[in-house]
Amino acid sequence: MENRSSRSTENVRFVDDVFSAIGSDLRAALERDPAARGAADVILSYPGFHAVAAHRFIHALHRSGIPLLPRWLSNVNRFFTGIEIHPNARIGRGFFIDHGMGVVIGETAEVGDNCTIYQGVTLGGTSLARGKRHPTLGNNVTVGVGAAVLGAITIGDHAKIGGGSVVVRDVPPNATAVGVPARIVMKDGIPVSAPAEEEANWTWVI
Repeated sequence: MENRSSRSTENVRFVDDVFSAIGSDLRAALERDPAARGAADVILSYPGFHAVAAHRFIHALHRSGIPLLPRWLSNVNRFFTGIEIHPNARIGRGFFIDHGMGVVIGETAEVGDNCTIYQGVTLGGTSLARGKRHPTLGNNVTVGVGAAVLGAITIGDHAKIGGGSVVVRDVPPNATAVGVPARIVMKDGIPVSAPAEEEANWTWVI
């Protein structure tokens, strides 16, 4: 009887957590998109919000060990929203995907709280080995349109990734990275110039 009561309490807490996170995502869209015309507008017409809300339930099913269904549901989610999020990807609260078409978030990707990404962004892997192979984004990270963040790298809190960049190295907190391959151009609000020899030696292999 006690075990049944404990499971019931856990289920209620889980449902509360999911809906609380979805509420944070809704507020994020309203705060970060000047085009939003209220909560109803976001709920009815924002595919980024739809994709993340669906993922929160799909991720819960995946973590509970249900086979096959979460993966199938993630494909249904992609079909309707144009956004692919693997069921295992871990996403923090207040996540906002603006526009969203073409976004891909890989299996071992981790996204912190209050992050924003734009259309065409890939949080992808560079290895065929099992284990951690996708990036980790800290809190309050922004990833610009069409950027690719690749491999088991870490993007620090409050970092910004420029549109169209290809990031294959860690980015420290409070830094801005741009280019192909991306390099740090600003840190703590101060412009950064990479040494010429470092720029000459930067290569990227995928």
